[in-house]
Amino acid sequence: MEQVEFTIADDRLVGHLHVPSGNGPHPAVVVAGPMTSVKEQVTGVYAAALAERGIAALAFDHRGYGQSGGAPRQYEHAGRKIEDLGTALEFLASRSDLDSGRLGLAGVCLGAGYAAHASLLNPRVRALGLVVGYYRDPPRMREADPDGFDAKVAQGRDARLTYEQTGEVITIPAVSLTGDAAMQTPYLFDYYATPRAGVPNYVNAFAVMSREHFLPFDVQVAAPKIQLPVCMVHSRSALSPDAAETFYANLSGPKSLTWLEGENQVAFYDAPDLVSRAADILAEHLHRAL
Repeated sequence: MEQVEFTIADDRLVGHLHVPSGNGPHPAVVVAGPMTSVKEQVTGVYAAALAERGIAALAFDHRGYGQSGGAPRQYEHAGRKIEDLGTALEFLASRSDLDSGRLGLAGVCLGAGYAAHASLLNPRVRALGLVVGYYRDPPRMREADPDGFDAKVAQGRDARLTYEQTGEVITIPAVSLTGDAAMQTPYLFDYYATPRAGVPNYVNAFAVMSREHFLPFDVQVAAPKIQLPVCMVHSRSALSPDAAETFYANLSGPKSLTWLEGENQVAFYDAPDLVSRAADILAEHLHRAL
């Protein structure tokens, strides 16, 4: 593993590049991860696992997170994160030990949505690998609670205006079991708020202005536009298996969907057996498609 740096809009991004043993140039992917996450968590776990299977992989901190620069901090903005992924791909393409003609994207949880959209904007991407993706469907989510949905979007917009006028970033916990928080599910708390993922580089905070962009972020609309080979790994116990099936059904190119059994969503973040099985499936797909 090599610590690397590259820049976007004058902001320094810091990553961990995992390179397979042996002579290159190697096929390579950028790994996108869950909301608020950093490279020492799930993206680093999958990057290391893919490198062990012959695929170079980059886990990095997005702008506003971890060791990377950029302001505002803890800002979960889909457009910015998708741009960061494109810059990370260009960094991989610049490496002599990596094959610039064999690049792809991998995504876990919300990172699957970011990777899906980034693939539509970057001709370098030749394949996608998605694990327990959070395949958001905002129209359906808003239909279930229109007043609550719109109120949170408005809260995010107000928080952005506050930032623009005063420089103050209003935050709430990224994960908590009490009060307002971005994530309130017990198994997510057990992951992010414990030594499992409570690494020094992680900040348990979520910029409220993120809600203006995060809540309307639609992953489903990307599916019909994707013609690249896509490999999906999901679980009936993971987030929204019905949404995963919808996304898969709407993909227009070569595709595969493998169902694995796991305790819950975060079991696929760090349980060695599940990570190994998912990485085996991704690596086989990437070696074939890249």
